[in-house]
Amino acid sequence: MTDRRAPRSTTPATRASGRRYRAPRCEVGEVAYLEVVTVNDTGAFLDWGQPRDLLLPFGEQRFRPSVGKRVLVRIYQDQQGRPVASQKLERFVADAAEGLAAGDEVTLVIADQTDLGLKAVVNHRFWGVLYRDDLTRPMRRGQRVTGYIKRLRDDGRLDLSLLPPGEARLDVVGEAVLKALRESGGYLPLGDKSDAAEIKARLGVSKNAFKQAIGRLYKRRLITLSPTGIRLAPSGD
Repeated sequence: MTDRRAPRSTTPATRASGRRYRAPRCEVGEVAYLEVVTVNDTGAFLDWGQPRDLLLPFGEQRFRPSVGKRVLVRIYQDQQGRPVASQKLERFVADAAEGLAAGDEVTLVIADQTDLGLKAVVNHRFWGVLYRDDLTRPMRRGQRVTGYIKRLRDDGRLDLSLLPPGEARLDVVGEAVLKALRESGGYLPLGDKSDAAEIKARLGVSKNAFKQAIGRLYKRRLITLSPTGIRLAPSGD
């Protein structure tokens, strides 16, 4: 089959093809959320940050994508050694993980929303779940972020977190509290007796993590405590 992937024109995209989006450079073996830039009788072609667009063959499509839409794909090599894309992630992403342990730092690509939270691809190889209660900020499909293995289940499936384990986790939460204090003029109406949902909405963390973090900040004399909230200490400016 003739390879119809022509090199990119050196003419600016906004004049030559109307393209304004440019994908970050992706590689074979990765999962990525890529824009469709051309559709012809060979398949769809995706912008993957390389000189030649990436072919998404008809046989690897779950639906017929249109130009301008973005699709979540796995990049692999076909039998001729050419890079191509597939929307059929289940062929490349396993349910049971190998070589990972609780606390490991990993790369996550957000895939789908579920009743439990978000389904993500871990290190481009395994499925994992970010539970709703562990989400510290809004996430979008295709977003690539750093995450952590929260739990490796007996069946090999992965529970994920956006926060590091142990002391490092409390440091991250503490920095979020200090940032929120500075942005709100040095005071937050949050404390030990605040509702967990209120803390989650304001800071994106659990009440338990918040209480531990402000305890550490208080011991370091970065904040002061009051019956109605917490205040940034002069040394915390």
